[in-house]
Amino acid sequence: YYISDKMAFEATKKEWSELYTFFRLLATGVVHMGTPQGKKDDEKKLSIAMIQREEHNGTRRYYLEGEEVHVVGEEMDARFPREDFATVADLILDAIKTSPDDEVASPDGVEEFLDAVSIFDLEAKTEDRTDFSIAFWHADAPLTGLVVRSRIGRMNPLLDGGRTANLKFEQTGIKFATPTVSKVNALESANEVADRMMLIDRLGGVLKYADVADKVFRCNLLMIDLHFPRLLAEMLRVMQLDGITRVSELTEAMNSINPLKIKEELITKHHYYEFKMKQFLLALALGMRPAKIYNGTDSAVEGMLLVSGNGEVLCYHKSDKAVFEDFLYLNTRFEKGAVEKDKYGFLERENGVYYFKLNAKIGLVKR
Repeated sequence: YYISDKMAFEATKKEWSELYTFFRLLATGVVHMGTPQGKKDDEKKLSIAMIQREEHNGTRRYYLEGEEVHVVGEEMDARFPREDFATVADLILDAIKTSPDDEVASPDGVEEFLDAVSIFDLEAKTEDRTDFSIAFWHADAPLTGLVVRSRIGRMNPLLDGGRTANLKFEQTGIKFATPTVSKVNALESANEVADRMMLIDRLGGVLKYADVADKVFRCNLLMIDLHFPRLLAEMLRVMQLDGITRVSELTEAMNSINPLKIKEELITKHHYYEFKMKQFLLALALGMRPAKIYNGTDSAVEGMLLVSGNGEVLCYHKSDKAVFEDFLYLNTRFEKGAVEKDKYGFLERENGVYYFKLNAKIGLVKR
């Protein structure tokens, strides 16, 4: 999003949120860790010494020095009062919260400030998917790569695979004639995927989990567990048919359905299904994507900054794995991707066999 010198420019709430987070951290100089419930942990906070961010003309470093922010970058070495960042953060937050639309015009005074500090990209352009990196405690500390997720704007899903995140179910039971297949695929309703699944069932068909549509995504899921694709498929099926979307509730359902037919004590004593789901969610939060080979080594993303509904910024980091996993487990849900765009939810023929695909999409809940 490039800012020009015309009328007040507009940007999405998500873009403004990233800038808001950046300014708020420069103003406060600390960030509190979050709790599993998504609240502020009063006991745990990290002191910020420097934030590194990518701009259109290279890397910039923002050092917190007393009451000033010292900005160093390509052709830039300047100092600004920290309270200016606080003022502008407040203006941005207010604009995001009061706007009914996703596109928000820049509040008065914000554009001048962005010009003064030479910020042209509202969303940092990075190759490694981090939004910016922070040196905690002292400026020479190793950088921590973080992503921003904001509850006051539209959030990127944790898992947004489009059609690469489809799982295939083979239609067995009875052989459908072509008109029957057409009848199923022509069914339209507010809840068409589930309605088609129920129609297949009524017509004597059975949908049996077969495979992951994309081979890279299949391997990524197998890295979590050799049976994980089957577990995920069952969760998608229950999500569609029973309307349960919260990951924690779906996992509870898996405990009783037991799709992998594992021993009871593995479920009750070891919490197997919960353990696997948390592992998967953490891998997603730290950079696993459907179409990119995941080998278990960590990406540049080490944690998440969560902007709560009232503008508070919380930090979740992989070094506090249990809290991060619990937060993800309690605050994520399965979402329904666009049927047309993601190409799922209908019977299609492959090598003489009919398959029905379901799409895996997981996002953070709004509150």
